[in-house]
Amino acid sequence: MNIKQIISVSFTVVAFVSANAQLPSSGMSESGVLDGVYVQEHVPTKRVIQYTALREADIVWAKRVWRTIDLREKKNHPLTYPTEPISDRRSLWDVIKYGVMVEKSLTPYTAQDDFGNPNDQFDLPLVPPNGNADDPIYKEELNALFMDTRTEPKLDDEGLEMYDDMGEPLDTTMSEDISSEQIIKYYVKEDWFFDKQRGVQERRIIGIAPVRYKLDPNGDIKGLSVMFWLYFPECRYVFQNFFVYNSENDARRMSYDDLFWKQMYTSYIHKESNVYDRKVNNTFEGVDALLESEKIKKEIFTLEHDLWHL
Repeated sequence: MNIKQIISVSFTVVAFVSANAQLPSSGMSESGVLDGVYVQEHVPTKRVIQYTALREADIVWAKRVWRTIDLREKKNHPLTYPTEPISDRRSLWDVIKYGVMVEKSLTPYTAQDDFGNPNDQFDLPLVPPNGNADDPIYKEELNALFMDTRTEPKLDDEGLEMYDDMGEPLDTTMSEDISSEQIIKYYVKEDWFFDKQRGVQERRIIGIAPVRYKLDPNGDIKGLSVMFWLYFPECRYVFQNFFVYNSENDARRMSYDDLFWKQMYTSYIHKESNVYDRKVNNTFEGVDALLESEKIKKEIFTLEHDLWHL
């Protein structure tokens, strides 16, 4: 090998390491140290597998359902952990935060309309005015999605409450990052359909939303809060480049996009398209709601079977 070849190979290796050091899941630290025996480049550089093109004339049946992915279930733990990003993995919440705050390729949509009603129609995007990403109001609204802000009494050095000249108690605002442990569920909006052209039934996810507990001023739980919605076809371009933990083999990990594509998580249906736009738990409670969810799943499965006999 002559000197020109040596220089060429050396430059290629340096360029390769430098490029992959910037990848969030390559195993390379920010200092350029490789935390492993090889650079993990497959998933961090993987491209999205495009959906098959559809024609309205070929769809003979369709059904929209909303699912709940409960992160407290053991099979869904790969979506929650690690609670803090590490060199080769991060939780789904941290992936979403990266896509919105760092890469700025994901657009969050408000989960409530102007009257406080649930809204999953993707018609209220949080975008900078006039495309100005440095707008201070936009930055504040964006940070509020990932920050937990609360007001507490202001205390002195001895731990006693402080008051102003009028005798009114002084308050102080406390802010901290929302961690993945505080996300207890994800809502998934998906469409099932039968394509007669290919003779297959398919499922495609339309949107995904993180859900956390809604707390009162005393810190008591008073319900669930849907934080925001994300358009899933847009999310795929971010989810494809982050590893999901594989308990069997660290060398054969899949991406978050693979996980959702293969539906490798447990979930239950909490709503299907209906004339009243009601959720299952508005009519059924407890075990009855879960049984109704299983009934909807079975109807979808049965219809796929029956369509072959039309």
